[in-house]
Amino acid sequence: MTVQHASIEVKSVSNLSKLHTDPHLASRQAIGILRGKRAILKVTGIVQGVGFRPFIYNLARRYGLKGWVINSSEGVNIEVEGEEVGLRKFITDIQEKPPSLAAVEEINIRDNLVPKGYINFEIRESLVQPGKFVPVSPDISICEDCLCELFDPSDRRYFYPFINCTNCGPRFTIVKGIPYDRDKTTMEKFVMCPSCQKEYENPLNRRFHAQPNACPECGPEVKLIKNSEFRFLNETLAAQFIEPTKGNEAILKTIELLEQGKIIAIKGLGGFHLVCDAFTGQTVYNLRAKKYREDKPFAIMARDIKTIKQFCEISVEEEKLLSSLKRPIVILRKKPETNPKIAEEVAPNNKYLGFMLPYTPLHYLLFSGSLSALIMTSGNISDEPIAYRNEEAINRLKKIADYFLIHNRDIYIRCDDSVARIFNDREMVIRRSRGYVSQPIRIENPKLRINNAILSCGAHLNNTFCLAKDNNIFLSHHIGDLENVETMTVFERGIEHFKNLFDIQPKIVAHDLHPDYLSTIYARNLLTLSPNIRTVAVQHHHAHIGSCLADNQKDSKVIGVAFDGTGYGDDGNIWGGEFLIADFNDYKRIAHLKYVPLPGGEKAIKEPWRTAASFLYQTYGKEFLNLNIDFLHRLDKQKWVVLQKMIDQRINSPLTSSMGRLFDAVSSLIGIRDVINYEGQAAFELEQIAEQLPISESRIEYYEYLIIGNTGSLIIDPLPIFEEIIEDLKEKVSKSVISVKFHNTVAKMIVETCSIISKDPGLNEVALSGGVFQNIFLLKSVCYRLKKEGFIVYTHSKVPPNDGGICLGQAVIANAKINRG
Repeated sequence: MTVQHASIEVKSVSNLSKLHTDPHLASRQAIGILRGKRAILKVTGIVQGVGFRPFIYNLARRYGLKGWVINSSEGVNIEVEGEEVGLRKFITDIQEKPPSLAAVEEINIRDNLVPKGYINFEIRESLVQPGKFVPVSPDISICEDCLCELFDPSDRRYFYPFINCTNCGPRFTIVKGIPYDRDKTTMEKFVMCPSCQKEYENPLNRRFHAQPNACPECGPEVKLIKNSEFRFLNETLAAQFIEPTKGNEAILKTIELLEQGKIIAIKGLGGFHLVCDAFTGQTVYNLRAKKYREDKPFAIMARDIKTIKQFCEISVEEEKLLSSLKRPIVILRKKPETNPKIAEEVAPNNKYLGFMLPYTPLHYLLFSGSLSALIMTSGNISDEPIAYRNEEAINRLKKIADYFLIHNRDIYIRCDDSVARIFNDREMVIRRSRGYVSQPIRIENPKLRINNAILSCGAHLNNTFCLAKDNNIFLSHHIGDLENVETMTVFERGIEHFKNLFDIQPKIVAHDLHPDYLSTIYARNLLTLSPNIRTVAVQHHHAHIGSCLADNQKDSKVIGVAFDGTGYGDDGNIWGGEFLIADFNDYKRIAHLKYVPLPGGEKAIKEPWRTAASFLYQTYGKEFLNLNIDFLHRLDKQKWVVLQKMIDQRINSPLTSSMGRLFDAVSSLIGIRDVINYEGQAAFELEQIAEQLPISESRIEYYEYLIIGNTGSLIIDPLPIFEEIIEDLKEKVSKSVISVKFHNTVAKMIVETCSIISKDPGLNEVALSGGVFQNIFLLKSVCYRLKKEGFIVYTHSKVPPNDGGICLGQAVIANAKINRG
C-alpha cells in the first residue's frame, strides 16, 4: 500500500497481505502526517463491490465525523471532518481494518483544510470520470452469514439460490461497465421489492449497495426442464408449450435426478457445468462419450473438506487454498484405497484428483440431500468455449444433458473454473480464471512499471490476453485454444470488454512471433485499423521467462530454462528445450536440445509414436527396425515407410528442439501412450508411473546424454538416452524405473547446463517456465538440485507456467522494448 500526503509520498507495505502482518508501520506514517480537522482521501485498488462505502460510513459514525463518501471511476473518494483524534482513528482503521474482500493499493490524503460544516455523513451517488478506472472484484464464494441464512427456515431467503451480500456473490461475470452500480450489471432488469430496497439503502445493513441483492419475491429464479421437452431452440417459444419445474421444487428434483444417475446441465456463475454423480462409473463413462472427452480428468465438487479428506491427502496449505474465497479446483494426491470409491472413469491413469468446494448458494443446495461428490465439468464439447447463455447451452448441450437447470440472471462474460495446486508450500496457479479475474497482477517493483497502455494477445494454446497500464496488469479469464471461430470470438469480445471495463485504450500491442497464429493476425489487423498503434512481436520462450520474472517481481538478468511443447523460434524451427540468458530487454539462446524432425508436424503432437520413431531413426538409422522391443511390434511399418520418406525429403517434418516432444517420445517408446486424447497426456502419464515407484527403489540413476559445443552455443544431444532405454527394455527393467531414470536425467541435464552457462557471465539466478514444469516430480528434483549448487531459483505462483501465463511476459517485454526505443 502507498500512502500519499499532498506532495509528500510515504511508502509503507506493498500489499494487503503484508499490511496485516505489520500494520503499525503504515498507521504511524499516516497518523504522523494528519494535522487538520478536514481531510480529503482518495482510496484506490479493489474497493468497489466489497462493502467499502458502508465500512467508511460506519467508521465515520463511530468516530463522530461528518462528510461524505463516493464511488468514482478510479476508486473511492472521501471528504471527512471532525475532531483530530477521531480523524486519526478513522485513517488508522482504513489502513488496518479494511473489509476482508478489499485490496487497498494507495491512499492519497490532503489535510489541514478548513472545515465546511457538514451536518452528517452520507454516501453519495457514484461519480463517472472519463479516462479513469477502478479494478473490479472477482466473483466471490458465498459468505458464512449468507450460508446460515440459506438454510434457516425462518429467513425470507431460505433455500434461495441467489442469496448474496456485499461480502459475497457474483461480480466480474455480471458487470457490464464501471462504476460498479446495479444499472451496469445484468441485475439491472430485476427491480428490488420494498424489503430488498430497504436493505440496499441502509448503510448499517450487510446488503447496503450489494448490487446483486435479491430475494424470491423480486429476483432471479431457477427452472428445471427435461431435454426432450425442448421442441424449439428458442427458450421463450419453448416455454409456451411446457411448464418447467421452478424454484425450490426444481432444486429438489435436480438432486433426485442426480441421485438417479442423470446428467444435468446447470447454469452457474460463469457458465454451464455438466454435472453427475462422481461415484457412478457408467454415468461418468456416458458423460465422457457424449462430451468427446476420452481421458482428460474431470473436476469434482465435494460437499465439504471432510468429504475430500476421504479420498485425498490434504496438507494445511491445500486445505487453505480449497477453502479460500477464490475456491479453485485444487489438484490433490489420491489416497490408495477408499470406501466409497470415486469412479475410476473420473480421472483414468491418474494418481491425482481435482477437487473444489461449493462456491454458490445453488451448489450448497445441491448437497443438502445425500449427494457428497459431483462431477462438475465445463459445459461444452471438447475444444469449444464454455456455454453461458440459456439458449446457447440448450442448443450445444442437448446431446449430452438429460435435463437443464437454468436461471434468468444473465452472465455477461463467461468464466471457467480456476485450477491450482500447492508446490513448496505456496500456491501454483495452473489455470487462472474464476475467483482470480479481474484481480490485477500488481507491479510492486518500480523498474517494472508499465509506462505504456499495452494489450498482449497471449499464446495460441491455453490463451489468455492481458491489458496493462501503470502498475496494473489485468490478465483475462481462460479463453482456450485459438483454433476455431467460436474461441476467437470469445477472445475478441473479451478484449473489448476489458478495454471498456478498465478504460485502457492500448497504444502497444504485443503478440507471438509466429506469423500464422490467429492472435498474431488479430494484432496485425489492429495495426491496419489504427495506424497509431505499435505492434511488438515477442518470441514465445522469451515471453515464458519474462512471465516468470514478473510473477516474482524480478528485473534481473537470469538463466531462463523454458521447456514446453511448441514455440516458434527465431530460425523458423519449433523450439521448446531452451536455455536463455534473458531479461525484459533482450535474450540470447545459449543452449538447446538437438533438433529432430517431427514427421507430420502437429499430427506428431497427437501421435507420440511418430516422435519416438523419429528419435530412434536419428539414433540408429534404418537399423532401428531390427530392434527386438515391443515398440517395433506396435509400429505400423507401412506408415513408417511414408514417414521415413517425409523425414528424408523434409516434407511436413519441421525440426524441433522441444522437451515436451522428448517426454512424448519416451512415453511412447516404453509403452505408456502412443496416441493422446488431450494436451500433454503422454508426458503426464510418464510422470504418473515415476511416482508409483517406492522411494526406497527410486535410486539416483541417470541416462547418458551429450553437451556439445562451446559456452554460448551448446547443443544437448539426447540420443544416447534412447540407446540406454533400449538396453533397459531388453533387460526387462520396469517402466516405473525407466521413467524415474529419465526424470533424473532431465533434472541433471538442467543443472549441468546451467552450471556451464553460469561460469561465463557469473549468473546464479535461474527462472523455470513452460508447461513441462507443471511436472511436479521433475520440478521438485530440479529446484532441489539447483539450490544445492548455489543457484537462486524462480518458479511460477500467481500466473501459470504454461501458455496461460505468456501474455504477462509479452506485456513486460514489450514495455521494456518500447522504453528502450
